[in-house]
Amino acid sequence: MGRCCFYTVGTLSLLLLVTSVTLLVARVFQKAVDQTIQKNMVLRNGSEPFDYWEKPPLPVYTQFYFFNVTNPEEILQGEIPRLEQVGPYTYRELRSKANIQFGENGTTISAVSNKGYVFERNKSIGDPNVDLIRTINIPVLTVIELAHLPFLKTIIQAMLKAYKQTLFVTHTVDELLWGYKDEILSLIHVFRPDISPTFGLFYGKNGTNDGNYVFLTGEDSYLNFTKIVEWNGKTSLDWWATDKCNMINGTDGDSFHPLISKDEVLYVFPSDFCRSVHITFSDYESVEGLPAFRYKLPAEILANSSENAGFCLPEGSCLGSGVLNVSICKNGAPIIISFPHFYQADEKFVSAIQGMHPNKEEHETFVDINPLTGIILRAAKRFQLNTYVKKVDDFIETGNIRTMVFPVMYINESAQIDKMTANRLKSVINTTLIVTNIPYIIMALGGLFGLIFTWLACRGQGSMDEGMADERSPLLRT
Repeated sequence: MGRCCFYTVGTLSLLLLVTSVTLLVARVFQKAVDQTIQKNMVLRNGSEPFDYWEKPPLPVYTQFYFFNVTNPEEILQGEIPRLEQVGPYTYRELRSKANIQFGENGTTISAVSNKGYVFERNKSIGDPNVDLIRTINIPVLTVIELAHLPFLKTIIQAMLKAYKQTLFVTHTVDELLWGYKDEILSLIHVFRPDISPTFGLFYGKNGTNDGNYVFLTGEDSYLNFTKIVEWNGKTSLDWWATDKCNMINGTDGDSFHPLISKDEVLYVFPSDFCRSVHITFSDYESVEGLPAFRYKLPAEILANSSENAGFCLPEGSCLGSGVLNVSICKNGAPIIISFPHFYQADEKFVSAIQGMHPNKEEHETFVDINPLTGIILRAAKRFQLNTYVKKVDDFIETGNIRTMVFPVMYINESAQIDKMTANRLKSVINTTLIVTNIPYIIMALGGLFGLIFTWLACRGQGSMDEGMADERSPLLRT
């Protein structure tokens, strides 16, 4: 009986160890988990991924920081601008998809991404309806840009003089954000109906959407989960100089495909950037106890390079690394985007303005993604709105101002998963960990039985040695 038990334990240990190694090499359980995730991460009506996509549970807050001009008269005389950062003015973003329609075979889905903004007083430094900001007069710069049309130049000069327009204006935060009716733009609107009589940095973006999207559902491949195939009826943009620059790549940034590898490059199309961008792996992170890959927006996105030459309009007129002229998609308003405080931009932009203090901690754009599910755990999209200013002959409003990229405001749009959603995600991840670790559990059992087998072998050897010693002893002792 003892010998039978001995051999049974040894055989079982060997079988368990061989089985565990086979399962690990073949990745049986890992493949089963991957296939299950790939099958379930599809936008189907009533599914959990669909509900998460339709109404993202992550609380999103947008902080607006303005640059208040402290020396307007001196700037017009050619001195360096002195700007003072004022903020944040924080708004809770309310996001949801609407007008949802599934395409044929369930491989595509169309929708609009609605956004609403609710002011958060306890997260802000003041009242946007009361607080005043002195800043550059973008409507004046916009109409001056139109002066290259001969028949408009004389009219614009007369209007600016008649309405006593200046290069710097003072408005409330609320007006600068959500809009105010401008006298000059109202007059220009008569000649150019495409130019709105109302100006605001976020005018028309509260309670509205940025157009109709067509997404892939992930039915054909998990890699295509929520990837954009069409925006506002177009499969590509028509603003930029090359086909590559006009490509619409990736998702809208609210979600990513599951089973992400740190070696892959992810693409995003943020419509307010007027172009697609890519993000790359930066580091390992942990958010609410959940593992995450940190992806960041690399410096080469706004680098003055051959890759970005197609974004320089007119052709060959690149301003330098770290800035992008997007006036072509802003109804002619001379808007330049950059990272906050000209982070990762050429030093000439930083030194041209007194009050710029770029740093990675506050000004870098990043997203922390759970690699198993592709769910965003934490993110911060940070960008700055600037305008291009220069002395323009025949327009006394520009004085002797230096030619420069002039900061107006920067935005920090941030989100982090809440504890309730994190706990639900943890249960899913823990279940998959148990399944994928089954081969190691089998291996541990094999090792345990191996130790028992060794112990039985040693014990048996001891009994055998004792028996042999008894056999050698004399039958009769004196």
